[in-house]
Amino acid sequence: MEMNRLKHLYIEELKDLYSAETQLVKALPKMANAASSEDLREGFEEHLGQTKEHVARLEKILKALGESAQGKKCKGMEGLIKEGSEMIEKDPAPEELDAGLISAAQRVEHYEIAGYGCVGTYAKLLGEDQAVSLLRLTLDEEKKTDEKLTQLASSINLEAVESEGSEEGGSRSRKTKTARA
Repeated sequence: MEMNRLKHLYIEELKDLYSAETQLVKALPKMANAASSEDLREGFEEHLGQTKEHVARLEKILKALGESAQGKKCKGMEGLIKEGSEMIEKDPAPEELDAGLISAAQRVEHYEIAGYGCVGTYAKLLGEDQAVSLLRLTLDEEKKTDEKLTQLASSINLEAVESEGSEEGGSRSRKTKTARA
């Protein structure tokens, strides 16, 4: 593959990640608000701060390349966010919702891990050393977030199983969270 073709792909993928991250900046507060687990809510809020930094890093990389961050909308992230929103709209029991939010969030993280891994490799091949460092930092943060979600899932998924045994087979409406309303 010629370097100019790889550079074109690199720039397009950076713009795609930028779109994905900006969509996530809008989605994370909704996920945090929907979570009934305090730990999960705090995790989403913490990741929102990181995600805003990811956006800034991508802007910095693209600016150094003389490129605008604007591009077409990332359809992959759009679909992942839509699936998570649909689950929230179904209004399941709090434990089921939290388990589903973790599942949706991990899908997002895996999508981002794949994207940052690819653009990091492209940056290295293209000799974009500063970008490599920034992309590696973001990739590490995405991996740590995925690990935190896995840790939360071990207790939250268990709560969902235990609450299922205490219900009489019907769906239960989510508790109103007046403390955050």
